[in-house]
Amino acid sequence: MPPPPPGRPARPSARQPTRRSGEEPRVPDVLRTAAAYAWRIIAVGVVVHVTFSVLGQFHRIAVAVFLGLVITAVLRPVVGLLARFLPRPLAVATALVGGIVLVLGVLALVGETAADQRSGLEKEFVAGIDRIERQLEDPPFRFPPDAFDDLQSRIGRLLSSHRSTLISTALSGASRLVEVLTVLALALFCAVFFTHSGDRQWRWVCAQLPEGARRRFTVGGRAAWRTFTGYTHGILLVAATNAVLVGIALFALGVPLAMPLALLEFLAAFIPLIGSPIALAVAAVVALASKGPFIALVVVALIVVIGQIEGHLLHPLVMSWAVRLHPVVVALAVVGGAVAAGVIGAVVAVPLVAVVWAVYQALNAPAADPPQAADPPQAADPPQAADPP
Repeated sequence: MPPPPPGRPARPSARQPTRRSGEEPRVPDVLRTAAAYAWRIIAVGVVVHVTFSVLGQFHRIAVAVFLGLVITAVLRPVVGLLARFLPRPLAVATALVGGIVLVLGVLALVGETAADQRSGLEKEFVAGIDRIERQLEDPPFRFPPDAFDDLQSRIGRLLSSHRSTLISTALSGASRLVEVLTVLALALFCAVFFTHSGDRQWRWVCAQLPEGARRRFTVGGRAAWRTFTGYTHGILLVAATNAVLVGIALFALGVPLAMPLALLEFLAAFIPLIGSPIALAVAAVVALASKGPFIALVVVALIVVIGQIEGHLLHPLVMSWAVRLHPVVVALAVVGGAVAAGVIGAVVAVPLVAVVWAVYQALNAPAADPPQAADPPQAADPPQAADPP
């Protein structure tokens, strides 16, 4: 390129962008967008962390409110039926007392069954452990005969050396029992008022909001309560079905403690995907110690059968209309809840995610804001299942 004639300034090259003196270099649009999203994500993460940290200090109250909502979801249809013949306060009291009597009766029956089988169960366990030791000493395992004696002596020394720790753990367990009873009492207290006048309480909460937010809160509240009650009823039906199937199978196989193990299966079914296999694994251990390896293998096969029935029949038929979540989302929610808050987190995680997703869908649906959606039911009408508590 020839040099410019004298007295005339050189033109800037088209390949080199011009930049005025003192001007900062231009940031690419992609980096600007990424930075904008990044600081917003960080801000949201900080708010979520602080919120959960604060709630963690009041986790007992949160658990009590959650249990109160569960009791309300279970008893509210019964209260609505009884309210047709009785005054509503009497209907609430009748349903609540009847539920407490039913639960205590089941626990008393299970405890009495376990106590009746205690003496024979100890003999079966001792004989079963001896039989397992003999099988492990024979081919193909060929364990040395003194291996189990050495293991028993080590366990005895471990228990004696940690006796003070075990005593303190037992005492802390007693204090935990007091905490559990306190949470249950608070849950029953909340359930009484949720069942009796939960719709009026929700209308009062909505009345405190700005005028423009009341409609969205009403729609979101209805969707949340409808999903929560559907999940509660569905998981109760699934848990009861699993417990009945497990109880019948264990009773037919002659496994001791069939009724307590069925109750354990019922409680474990509230943790989706992993609860039932864990409960049946405990049943397999009991069958191995009392009836031998063949019955234990049958119980292990029962784990597969119950899992197939639950995953391919009960959940699609019972839970699909209430909780529309992908199995991967359910698994991630269960594991995340267990990591964050242990067993309680694993139980609460799936209904919490389902409620959040239902609220999001309701607020973003095209017909989410019909005029009649904001009209609450009259106080004299019996509350419907889709209304907030």
